[in-house]
Amino acid sequence: MSVNICGIGYDSHRLVKGKKLILGGVELSKEIGTKAHSDGDALCHAVIDAVLGALGKPDIGCYFPDTDPKWKDANSINMMKQVCEMVKKEKAEVVFVDAVVMLESIKLRPYIEEIRKNISDALKISAEHVNVKAKTNEGMGFIGRDEGVAVIATATLKRDL
Repeated sequence: MSVNICGIGYDSHRLVKGKKLILGGVELSKEIGTKAHSDGDALCHAVIDAVLGALGKPDIGCYFPDTDPKWKDANSINMMKQVCEMVKKEKAEVVFVDAVVMLESIKLRPYIEEIRKNISDALKISAEHVNVKAKTNEGMGFIGRDEGVAVIATATLKRDL
C-alpha cells in the first residue's frame, strides 16, 4: 500500500551585480545574479525543501550547510540528485513538483522547458510532472525593486507503507 505525501519549500536570494543568475540549472544572466554560498539556484533550493518537507526531514541547510566549504559554489542540480537518492532510500518517489518563481525584470518564459527538463532529470520523473510558473511582483517590495528572487514550491511524493 502507498500514500501520497506533500511538502512545501521556499527560498529567496539577494540579487547583486557581477554574479550569475541560475534557476533550475539554467544560466539566465551573467550581469546580475544571486548572492549565495552555493550557485544560489533559488528554484532548486525551494524544490529540495519541498521534497525534504514531504519526507518529514529538516531543511536544505541541514544537509548542505552554507558554513561548509564543501558546498561553496555547489551545483544545486547535483544537490537535488542527492536528495532524490534520499527519497529512494525512504521507499518513496517524487510524482509531481509545482513552483512559482517571483522575479521582476528577467523573464523566465524562454527557459521554462529547459528548466523543467533539468528538474525532471534530477528527480527522475517526467517533465510533464514538473510545473514552473513565473510571476513579477508588480514593482512592489524587494522583488519589485529587482533586489532579489523568491520561489515557493510544492512536491508530491508517493511513499510505500
